[in-house]
Amino acid sequence: MTQAPRDIEQLIDLMARLPGLGPRSARRAVLMLLKKRGAVMGPLARVMAEVAEKARDCQTCGNISGAEICEICQDERRATGEICVVEDVADLWAMERGHAFKGRYHVLGGTLSALDAIGPEELRIPALIERVGHENAREVILALNATIDGQTTAHYISEALEGTGVLVTSLAQGVPIGGELDYLDDGTIGAALKARRTF
Repeated sequence: MTQAPRDIEQLIDLMARLPGLGPRSARRAVLMLLKKRGAVMGPLARVMAEVAEKARDCQTCGNISGAEICEICQDERRATGEICVVEDVADLWAMERGHAFKGRYHVLGGTLSALDAIGPEELRIPALIERVGHENAREVILALNATIDGQTTAHYISEALEGTGVLVTSLAQGVPIGGELDYLDDGTIGAALKARRTF
């Protein structure tokens, strides 16, 4: 079997490390890029180099930005006293896509995990506690994943904020809009029952 040149194989290996791409998908993607060197590969390489040089974590919330402080944290209209706590930047971007939240965010950078030796100091939990006092936050919304580690992290943060006077809430969980009960798992149905409200 003919091997690709070493630099192309290295590119394939690097691409295969991306989420959703295995060795075969990476090889197909690289071949497509090589076929469209001028139209796709050149611009992609330039933009990737620029992003690698300029991208940084926002010093306030942990969002990815091109500046020390991201646009959301700089926007005075978003100084509502509400801080939405998310696990990672992908969750922040998902919340922003919905255009429903008008406050500010705090990215933890993961969740507490005894198995992986991830404690509060490995995450941005101390920075959150400091922010709540510094910004006189009225409400902290815990928008963490409904996993064991996510819920453990939510409980830890809730206990850490006890006595600060800030309201700690979490996102509602249960039946999604358009969802059919027959297709839902037992945990989702259970959460929906617990979160029921007056009709």
